[in-house]
Amino acid sequence: MDTLRLFSKGFLGLQARVRPLPLLIATGGGYVGYNQYGHYKDRQLEKLGIEVQPRIANGFQVTIYKSIPTRLLSRAWGRLNQVDLPTWLRKPIFRLYIWTFGVNMKEAAIEDLQHYRNLGEFFRRKLKPQVRPVCDSHCVISPADGKILHFGRVKNCEVEQVKGVTYSLETFLGPHNWTENLPANRSLDEDDPGTYQDALVTKEGNELFHCVVYLAPGDYHCFHSPTDWRVAHRRHFPGSLMSVNPGVARWIKELFCHNERVVLSGEWTHGFFSLTAVGATNVGSIRIYFDKELRTNNPRYNKGSFNDFKYASNNSQEGVSMRKGEHLGEFNLGSTIVLLFEAPRDFTFNLKAGQKIHFGEPLGTM
Repeated sequence: MDTLRLFSKGFLGLQARVRPLPLLIATGGGYVGYNQYGHYKDRQLEKLGIEVQPRIANGFQVTIYKSIPTRLLSRAWGRLNQVDLPTWLRKPIFRLYIWTFGVNMKEAAIEDLQHYRNLGEFFRRKLKPQVRPVCDSHCVISPADGKILHFGRVKNCEVEQVKGVTYSLETFLGPHNWTENLPANRSLDEDDPGTYQDALVTKEGNELFHCVVYLAPGDYHCFHSPTDWRVAHRRHFPGSLMSVNPGVARWIKELFCHNERVVLSGEWTHGFFSLTAVGATNVGSIRIYFDKELRTNNPRYNKGSFNDFKYASNNSQEGVSMRKGEHLGEFNLGSTIVLLFEAPRDFTFNLKAGQKIHFGEPLGTM
């Protein structure tokens, strides 16, 4: 009995000494430190020219990340962006942002920092027309300023978000019932309709291509039409708002399928064409200029749901015609644009993964 009493006292004393918050901070800090050390070793190997396999997050790690209230934080950030700053405070805050993210204000249509009443206006600043000439000699241009994360042909219904890390084409775009607005010039066997990818390729001799452009916080935040095309359909996927920076894209498989996104699909001269604006942390607001009905980062949504809207009605199959280089939409901070399109087999990208690119510069040739 005395032994049991002594054990109970010792256990209660240990319980009193163990404080949950410091233990949690120490454990979390240790894990983050270990993880960062692993990334440091990977970077050192890459500098030596040694290819390193991506460290993919497991299901538990993704669940923990998704439990962070990034949608709520993004809505709060969006409201903060709309708060007008006192005139005397504008220059110090904008200069700090310019210094932190390397913004080139000489390209801005209005260089005077006092002109921007709040952070939102500063993020969505326009550029001088002459600083981004649109290439006329190539059929597809970059829709935005940013970094090329990956590009190439789509294979086996899987798309690479960065080298070695993929996501499902079908999960990303959703059911292809919206392709009824597109012409089907390629005949499919009724007994074997082929894969999801086959259904998107409408012309014989074509293949499906993709290109991912990452917009950093310091980049120009508007995006433009990458080619002459007709937008027939919009599909909005509510979802998480995890970071889409290249480090996270290497870590979380199917990152773009987890995040909120707006898929614009339609047709260009070579068949199917789509542009997807992917949301991210602090970028819950995705705006499409010609779509006044679109509302993103709503407080409530059903997991795995999506909302469809047809621009091409039953009476008019025209949809929304976009010219190459025309203003299409904007983010409130940095994010990602994913292009998926069919083109003849001889289409070739003139790009390198990781390179910086500006809106209006060519992506490839035929």
